[in-house]
Amino acid sequence: LLFLTVYEVVTVTGDVKGAGTDANVFVTLFGDFGVSPKVHLASRNAFEKNKTDVFRIKTQNIGPIKKLLYHMKASWFLDRVVVTDMIRPHLRFYFPCNNWLSREEGDNLFVRDLLGSLNPMDVPKERRLDSDKDNFERGSEDKFTIEAPNLGRLRKITIGHNNRGSSAGWFLDKVVIDDMGNKEIYEFPVNRWFAMDEDDGKIQRDVLVGSMQPMIIYNVQVMTGDIRGAGTNSKIHMVMHGSKGLKNSGKIFLEGGAFERALIDIFNVEICELISPLSRVTIGHDNGAVGAGWYCEKVVIYCPFTGIEQTFPCGMWLDEDEGDGLIERELYEMVSLRQKKQKYPWSLWIWTSDIKGAGTDAQVFLQIYGEKGKSDEIKLENNSDSFEQGQTDKFMIEMPDMGRLLKLRIWHEKRNPFAGWHLVTLLKTLTMDKYSFECGRWLDINEDDNEIVRELPATGALIYRVTICTGNVSGSGTDASVFLNVIGDLGDTGERLMFMSKNNVNKFEKGNHDEFLIESVFLGQVRRVRVGHDGRGGGCGWYLDKVLVREEGQPESSATEFPCFWLDRNEDDGQIIRELVPAGDGVRLFVGYHIAIKTGSVNGASSDSKVFVKLYGEKGDTDKVILAVSDNDLRNYFETARTDIFTLDTYDIGKINRLLIGHTNEGLRAGWFLDSVQISVPVHGMQYMFPSHRWLCKDEADGKVEVEIYPSEVLEIEKVINYEITVVTGDMRSAGTNADVFCQIYGDEGKTEILALKSRSNNFERGTTEIFKIEALDVGKIYKIRIFHDGKGIGDGWFLEMVDIKRLTMAMVQIEVKKEETTKKDKKKDKKKKKEEVEIIEELQEVVETFTFACGRWLARDEEDGEIVVELLTDSNEELENSYEVYVYTGTMWGAGTDAKVYITIYGETGDTGERWLRKSNHLNKFEKGQEDVFSLTAVDLGVLKKLRIRHDNSQASAGWFLDRVEIVDTKDDTRYFFPCKRWLAVDEDDCQLARELVPVDEAFMKKGDEDEDDSEATLGLEQKMSTTYTVRIKTGDKKYAGTDANVFMTLFGTKDDTIITLKASKTHRNKFERGMIDEFTVEAVDLGPLRKLRIGHDNGSAGWFLDWVEIDAQSVGQKLRFPCGRWLDKGEDDGEIVRDLFPNPLQTEFYTPVPYEIKTFTSDVFGAGTDADVFLVLYGRDAVCTQQKSLCVNKRERRMYFERGAEDMFIVELEDVGDVIEKIRIGHDNRGVNPGWHLDRVEIRRLLRKGKGSETVIFPCERWLAKSEDDGETVRELQPSDIITEKLSRDGSLKVTEVEVEDALEHTYNVSVMTGDVSGSGTDANVFLTIYGDLGDTGERKLSKSETNSNKFERGSVDKFTIEAVDLGQVFKIKIRHDNSMVSPDWYLDQVEVFDLDTEEVYLFLCERWLSRKREDRLIERVFYVKIPYHVSICTGLERDASTTSRAYVIIAGVNHAQTERMWLDLPDGRKGFQAGSLESFEAHGSDVGEIKKVEVIYELTVVTGDVQNAGTDTKIFMSVFGANGSTEEILLQKNEDRFERGQEDTFNMEIDDIAPLKKMRLRIDGSGSRPDWFLDKTEEVYVFTYEEWLSRTRGPKRTVICEMPAVVDDEVMVELTTYIIQVKTSDVSAGTDANVWVIVFGENGDTGTLALKDSTKSNKFERKQVDMFRFPDILSLGDLSKVRVWHDNTIAPGWHLEHIDVKDEFMDKTFRFPCDRWLSKKDDDGQIMRELACANNDYLDLNEKTYEICVTTGDTDETKENAWIVLEGKKCRSKELVMENSSKKKRFLGNVDRFEFSSKNVGDIAAICLGHTPKDGKKVKGEIYWHVEEVVVTEKELGNYIFRCNALIPLSSKRDDYLTFECTKTVESFASKARSLVPVKYEIIIITGDEKGAGTDANVFITIYGSNGDSGSRQLRQRLRNLFERGQTDRFVVEMLDMGDLQRVRVEHDNSGLCPGWLLDRVEITNTANGVTTIFLCGKWLDTNRADGQIARVLYPKY
Repeated sequence: LLFLTVYEVVTVTGDVKGAGTDANVFVTLFGDFGVSPKVHLASRNAFEKNKTDVFRIKTQNIGPIKKLLYHMKASWFLDRVVVTDMIRPHLRFYFPCNNWLSREEGDNLFVRDLLGSLNPMDVPKERRLDSDKDNFERGSEDKFTIEAPNLGRLRKITIGHNNRGSSAGWFLDKVVIDDMGNKEIYEFPVNRWFAMDEDDGKIQRDVLVGSMQPMIIYNVQVMTGDIRGAGTNSKIHMVMHGSKGLKNSGKIFLEGGAFERALIDIFNVEICELISPLSRVTIGHDNGAVGAGWYCEKVVIYCPFTGIEQTFPCGMWLDEDEGDGLIERELYEMVSLRQKKQKYPWSLWIWTSDIKGAGTDAQVFLQIYGEKGKSDEIKLENNSDSFEQGQTDKFMIEMPDMGRLLKLRIWHEKRNPFAGWHLVTLLKTLTMDKYSFECGRWLDINEDDNEIVRELPATGALIYRVTICTGNVSGSGTDASVFLNVIGDLGDTGERLMFMSKNNVNKFEKGNHDEFLIESVFLGQVRRVRVGHDGRGGGCGWYLDKVLVREEGQPESSATEFPCFWLDRNEDDGQIIRELVPAGDGVRLFVGYHIAIKTGSVNGASSDSKVFVKLYGEKGDTDKVILAVSDNDLRNYFETARTDIFTLDTYDIGKINRLLIGHTNEGLRAGWFLDSVQISVPVHGMQYMFPSHRWLCKDEADGKVEVEIYPSEVLEIEKVINYEITVVTGDMRSAGTNADVFCQIYGDEGKTEILALKSRSNNFERGTTEIFKIEALDVGKIYKIRIFHDGKGIGDGWFLEMVDIKRLTMAMVQIEVKKEETTKKDKKKDKKKKKEEVEIIEELQEVVETFTFACGRWLARDEEDGEIVVELLTDSNEELENSYEVYVYTGTMWGAGTDAKVYITIYGETGDTGERWLRKSNHLNKFEKGQEDVFSLTAVDLGVLKKLRIRHDNSQASAGWFLDRVEIVDTKDDTRYFFPCKRWLAVDEDDCQLARELVPVDEAFMKKGDEDEDDSEATLGLEQKMSTTYTVRIKTGDKKYAGTDANVFMTLFGTKDDTIITLKASKTHRNKFERGMIDEFTVEAVDLGPLRKLRIGHDNGSAGWFLDWVEIDAQSVGQKLRFPCGRWLDKGEDDGEIVRDLFPNPLQTEFYTPVPYEIKTFTSDVFGAGTDADVFLVLYGRDAVCTQQKSLCVNKRERRMYFERGAEDMFIVELEDVGDVIEKIRIGHDNRGVNPGWHLDRVEIRRLLRKGKGSETVIFPCERWLAKSEDDGETVRELQPSDIITEKLSRDGSLKVTEVEVEDALEHTYNVSVMTGDVSGSGTDANVFLTIYGDLGDTGERKLSKSETNSNKFERGSVDKFTIEAVDLGQVFKIKIRHDNSMVSPDWYLDQVEVFDLDTEEVYLFLCERWLSRKREDRLIERVFYVKIPYHVSICTGLERDASTTSRAYVIIAGVNHAQTERMWLDLPDGRKGFQAGSLESFEAHGSDVGEIKKVEVIYELTVVTGDVQNAGTDTKIFMSVFGANGSTEEILLQKNEDRFERGQEDTFNMEIDDIAPLKKMRLRIDGSGSRPDWFLDKTEEVYVFTYEEWLSRTRGPKRTVICEMPAVVDDEVMVELTTYIIQVKTSDVSAGTDANVWVIVFGENGDTGTLALKDSTKSNKFERKQVDMFRFPDILSLGDLSKVRVWHDNTIAPGWHLEHIDVKDEFMDKTFRFPCDRWLSKKDDDGQIMRELACANNDYLDLNEKTYEICVTTGDTDETKENAWIVLEGKKCRSKELVMENSSKKKRFLGNVDRFEFSSKNVGDIAAICLGHTPKDGKKVKGEIYWHVEEVVVTEKELGNYIFRCNALIPLSSKRDDYLTFECTKTVESFASKARSLVPVKYEIIIITGDEKGAGTDANVFITIYGSNGDSGSRQLRQRLRNLFERGQTDRFVVEMLDMGDLQRVRVEHDNSGLCPGWLLDRVEITNTANGVTTIFLCGKWLDTNRADGQIARVLYPKY
């Protein structure tokens, strides 16, 4: 038996001056199972310089050692420590230090945490190689002798220098190490620079033995979190673990990182093993600096050899003072973020010629082409000595898989003075493929053919002749440097500088045709040309007419022509680089990629360098493009926190996979912090997000200036197509215009937005033809356009000749196909005898469709008809023009007229007119009061008119306008349309709108209005309500300067139409759009369809605006949409845009069904009846369907106008549809204003009938006050209908009216009791509001104003009662309660609310026990409580034979603060009874809301049978405990309830106990109280039967006991056998004996023994020094394997006792268990404890040899198999061999059931994964596809536990051994033996905080019991000598040693009520596990006092979190 473990500690003192020490050195060992005591390392002459010292430490087994803590008081340089577990010598841990423990030296730390590893290579044993004057000189060999431990065979060395001195750079050829002990010589070839300014800039390298094989470099990015204090100065280390845990990188120290808040640190880590993909990463730090704590966000690791980038999220603290206190964590990959970067490393060798002047100092570039694509441009880092004459240079480059290589392009920059270069050969190796590219030519601007670009082919070279034709327009020539790239089917030439023209000395002049020769590999068919210039020099703009490309030697007629236009920053679209395609293909080929680049907001983030991008797509990739001209024209590009937008027009590359972005590193401030890139591709309808958040800077992070980024998010956006619009201005005098021109296109499928036709050129000049590329919606076949200008500028008149529009469409195209047929007769001469046939077939292809619109007229105010708007039809359409007469009637009320400009848009079935200015009227002064103005409009025929939109621009004084109506006459068919309005268009009237959308109404309704003038407005109100009312809420951001005073406008785009709105008057704030405010506007529009986007902007009238979001509630279509923005609309911020398009977030969209209602209120004609308060209304339908609360007035002005004495007011509101029946309404007001009291006579609600024309009016009588000072003081009333009036339009045109009386609805009275808590400051003076919800409706919010019990409401500890009258709510299920935070002390602690329904006498209880406070808890002042909420419960029954049950089960769910549900019965569906073994059943149960679920209790139905003998019954208290395989219950009192436990009686209980099945035994106890204390128990029954058949009595029966234990019996099988326990107690050999009374409790697999008194010993005088006492306890139920013993004494008579150990023998099992102690049980000695828990030492022994594994395989019902299967177990230590699961004819397996197998294997440790294979029995080849369906595999190992693998996979039959599937462990169930091994002594610090109130302290004795996942602590008295404990406001600390409790679940705190003042207010308890630093807080805040609160002196507390 092994009791304690011996650890060998080897310390190595360093070899530096003053390294040794004479001081006392202490060490503490930290392991998985616990912490050792602080141990003094004592030895004579220890810790001398360069000396190794060995110590032995004897302590408890603390498991694998994770860290050491060294502490001392003098100076000592510790090199390293090695710790070996002598009982398990394979466990050897290495701890590097290499640092001072000193107050004066190093970092002044004299206490250090050392982190360990099992891998000796993880310990950096750095040895200094003394650098004398002559060491490490050029060409020299230096020898050194080093003493070191035996490392076995050497694999690698790490060598480097500290970069000090004037010439620190060092070129190391090789290192040779002679291992003299093992007689081995190792050679490490290096042949590399160790210099910051040479090679790759490294001064330290890992070198492998005997090979020049390069190390594998992993790119590691470590992101520190963006929270306060996240950064660290500690030393960060990392271990990367391979895919199966077999290989790891060893410990890597990440040197040189900043690890500052929100930064990414990037490291290139060299490893000699390929371990990607990684299974996990270990990351931690040494905790060795001030502010050592670190918050790690994530780690990203990229391996170039596999191309895999893995993300390992952390998002946790590595800090001893935060969270769980860990400073090292295991991180696992988030697989969804894994990226596969298809790039592979290649070696590149370059030979420079050995001729004079052959070398170069220029920057060299390379690009390689293969069959599958091409590489990026690769920059070959040119350090000072690269590319020298006669030299070979070696590079490592990364390239994608390109198949067989075809050609290589190499070039350099000619800027350096020595740029010429003579290149001989390039050789590419490493992949075993070798490609040589011969050159032997100069790359020099002054040598050979003056080229600095060479293409080295795998096939023959070709010359292309390129003719560049400069245009013949003013300023067309350029002096800039021009480059050109010819792109064909087989590749491209790369960008070539057009340097030497063959025919002109002065290139690119006006009208020039310049010819150039380009030498290149054959490109195939030439498809595109990319041409551009560098934009340098004055007048660099260039008008390129066209480019001609042909092969040299071919005729000019064969040349491909590529037309072009301006390449000028100030002309056209401003681009200076273009891709050209052959004539006519422009629309077809090009896709616009809109690239928005956001520069970070960190200090110095901006860059002056040129930025380039390259996009990679599924169909190809773009060239590397310099971003020269932005769309948003910011003055300086890439400035801090700004966004620059660029458009890249290129061929379609398909879906974007990745992005390359970087800069050229030029300029004073080249470094750049790139935040993110967003790429929008509207033609594809896609948007890509590329997060970066990193430096691209030579001096920051990893020094990269370009980076590849992968998209984090791909979103769908609005899809558009390309239109090419050609506009021809007429060639006549003054034909041109300076106005802004706009166009709108109409097609079969809709219309585009209004499109601005503009560019950077001077557009629309006389006789010009201009082409605009526009992205807009696909409108189908185009039939008309509207083109107009805004009439601004000098000479705005414009003569438009014609417009052409091109677009792509799919069409059937006829193509010719040649057919060849050989005649049968002349087969021998088939080469000559052939017939050629041509067949014409039709094929669907993409073609360019052109629409021509002839115009030939003026758009000018002073020409022709004065119109500046024209609608044009295509030639194919017949003449469809129509004329409309518009009659506008201004109202007759005072101030109705306007002088503002009025605009109208008319909409019909086939289109609209666009907005037209109503300019020429029949009156000189238009729109005067009571006037009729007539206008004539010419437009394309609109068909039947649907609506019109009319607005004015609010210009001139008194712009407000009251519009009565508009009538429109269609002159073509003489139809008149009536559009009634009768509303203001004014910013200070009505709803403050300047625009109205009107719909035509039936003439019959208009006539009805004419007959009854008084009622006309009311009658038409609902009929007119065809428009949609949009409630627009706009949130301005809460940022500095976020607000604006500019004029804000908005355009709503629906699927059918769009409408523009000027946001003038906010309902909520007079000063609109201020910082952090939400402004609300009401907007009306007709038939827009569902909203798809929103455009919002401002006129830049003042400072910019930060818009957070826009919310639009479209009530008539039942949608509430949220349009997120979160950006500036400011010319000086972000991207400089002041107009943005926003799209709705689908996750935030709410849907409902709206209906327009006409609400009429009738105010009574009594004195003071009117009100100025805000009146609101709620409608209720059946089944609790109700509307939102709706205010009838929108502003103060309306509130003053309406609800006057005797008035009848009408409102039209859109509310949710409550169904056909309105059962009640709630109407009330907010009691504000001058005269808030209101006497309401009645309310009438009218709505349109669902079928037919007509309406229904419901009358709700009231005739009562809604006033605080009248009637009952209520300001809210619920009204029921009295009559329903229906009006229906008959066929003859008359209105038929019917009236029906409604039965009275049922009124209910509810009594509400509100209990305020009894804690300090719990009362409130604020106003409290309550809403009660039932399944038939709710009460609405009611103010709890008059308490029936207290004049001062809601005081501490009081109960206030209120009465609420409401219509029947049905079953009440929730309440909402809040206060308004008013008055001096508004904070309120609400204990509970009780609602009593007087009519049904039902009580509904709502537990609260929470603060409603802005200062406490979660700072909420509004809470919702439920009676019942749904719980989804899944019950999984075990596989054991006795696991099933036929009983009815229910469940109780417990939450925080004792909250628990009632019993929720789990009744099986389909009438099934019982739960079968292995079954999984799901239920939905409804219970009270308990908050966070802490535990679940399963209910057992228990029957207790009292014996049928005389006096068998009892009235004593009976307590029960149940023990199961998964734990035990606490003692439960079985309630007597008057008639239970009588003679011969069976009593049934429903027991609420934790789920601990299967049950093992039961313990019953009686306390002997009552008049009949004796009880004859027969048995107890549930699924398990427990039989006793004997007395529980002190006076009756043979046993005379009040406690009994009964084994569980299932199917006549006894679950636990009886045994005899022999307990031997050994007292130590010190002055150790005791005469006190001693008790023990023994714990094991089947529970515990209960308390056993150690009375009858074999010795008369017990527990004497060095004595062994034996005690015998017969007839005890066996506990199985034992885990621990609790032993204590009562501290009487010589109480001090030193216990050595206890042995417990189970005679039934014939097994002895030892429990070592070797501690005092004494209040005066050791730690003062008289109770100890002792762990079983048997469990310390762990068999490390072979293990037996039981494997249970569950096969699915679908795919069974007759073949064999095999399994491999992958453990954390090693991998098992292949274990074959045979399927024989005798024992058939895998047939839809569970099969069990047993195997012996070496110990693999914790099982992480399994491999499953499926192989044929006979080993033959597999024919066809055969699968085996595996559902689940369970692997059981007795000492470790169960490992469950949920597979649910099809495993194919295969004879190959490498065909298998791997499954990771889903769940582990720890075995009892494993749990017992984890029981190690742990010290717990218990902090008790007493409340700070009068009388809070106590003089009583306080006891605590701690309950954890590993059991309970037993009751422990909290005492300290010579200290007055538990005083008011005091904090008391106690340290108690116990066996590890696991996760703490609850504590029980109590006192014995002794002393003068026993009452105690306990604030909280904090318990800290000192081994792992985890603190658990238990809040109390309650009295333990018999005279206060509930009188309890014991409390059970649960954790806060």
